[in-house]
Amino acid sequence: MKPMLFILSLLLLYFPAEGQIGNLIWEDNFNDGQLDLNNWSYETGTGVNGDWGTGQLDRARVENVTFEDDVPGAEDGCLVITTKKEWYIDRNYTSGRIISAGKASWGPGHRIVARVYPRDVKYKGQGFAFWMMPDEIPDGWDWIMWPQGGEIDIMEYVGSIPFHNLGSVHYAWFWENNQWQSWNHGHQGAYYSYETEQVPLPAEPGYGNYPPEEGDLNAGSAGFHNYGIDWYDDRIEFFVDSTVYHIHYLNDGGAFQVDGQDQFAIFNSTGKRVAVSEYSHHFPEWYPYEHNMFAILSGGVGGSQFTYGGAIISEAEFPCSVFIDWVRVYELDTSVGVIEKAPDFSFDVFPIPANDVVNIRIEDPEKYTVKIADISGKVLVHNSLEQSTEIDVSTLEKGIYMVIVSSGNKTLSKKIILQ
Repeated sequence: MKPMLFILSLLLLYFPAEGQIGNLIWEDNFNDGQLDLNNWSYETGTGVNGDWGTGQLDRARVENVTFEDDVPGAEDGCLVITTKKEWYIDRNYTSGRIISAGKASWGPGHRIVARVYPRDVKYKGQGFAFWMMPDEIPDGWDWIMWPQGGEIDIMEYVGSIPFHNLGSVHYAWFWENNQWQSWNHGHQGAYYSYETEQVPLPAEPGYGNYPPEEGDLNAGSAGFHNYGIDWYDDRIEFFVDSTVYHIHYLNDGGAFQVDGQDQFAIFNSTGKRVAVSEYSHHFPEWYPYEHNMFAILSGGVGGSQFTYGGAIISEAEFPCSVFIDWVRVYELDTSVGVIEKAPDFSFDVFPIPANDVVNIRIEDPEKYTVKIADISGKVLVHNSLEQSTEIDVSTLEKGIYMVIVSSGNKTLSKKIILQ
């Protein structure tokens, strides 16, 4: 989960064109009382580095994946993924996860959606995700490193943020010869409010107000919702039920000016706040969102600050069960749907890469504040400018940072590299 979003909030009319939803081409309704191994595989253990790469405390077991009939609100039988507080091998918690890798995967031209009821996800440290990872790799390679291969989080629901869902993409800024670098991670995500059916205000709700009261329909744990994406050639649209709340454009200039920078904005579309972001295809060696990805359904327990909404708390109640009614994939016409461009609000940062000094210049002579933050969102420099300023960054370590320029309700960010 990304700890910080950089937001340009604009009250503009925004008119997305809806794509044509075609034939249902794949589905699993989980009605047979057992996992269809033609569609899915069990994933067990603790992942490559012992915590699934996210700091989780749980060990995944086959036994935590079960089936149940007569679940209120379900169309028929349900898959059930349960996280338990129990000692098993070397962990105090167990979980369940299934993946469609090597059996079913999809890319542009598809609607991918699941109907999910995270009934027991109510406390900090509890979480559930419906997400996607790469099922294709570049020619000449036996593997692709995260996040060079990309990741799509269709549903990321955590007990510490009970009234919102997060839909997002993860990607790398540089190829780095397909190697892991801790700083080489980009993320664009937006929250959906169950109460208002839009991006909330503020756009990042933060941890708190858990557990929700029983039956509170403003919490995601109150019942079933449809979580999905429409995956076009140029963008991915995230929706809950019938509401699109985040649109991520894959290429520079898809929604904003061509400037080599990742950008994020909130638009007002027919009275609803919609997030628009770009871009995630930064290097020619591999454009992750042109390739197929497989689906994952997984529960877990957080052991670090940004895992499943924070470290697990002692008050958390177990077992923690999540019900999946179905997963369905449809054909999608990828040739339609273009948004109006965001107006130019920009600033220049130079030199890039920088050494000891960063210069910031903006043509509009308003008074602005400027911040420099590390990739975790921690603000390290806070300054002001009217049209230009010079900032001493000689005390900062080498790496990637974000420059955030703000005035009133307008905020824009750009990435810089210090070397």
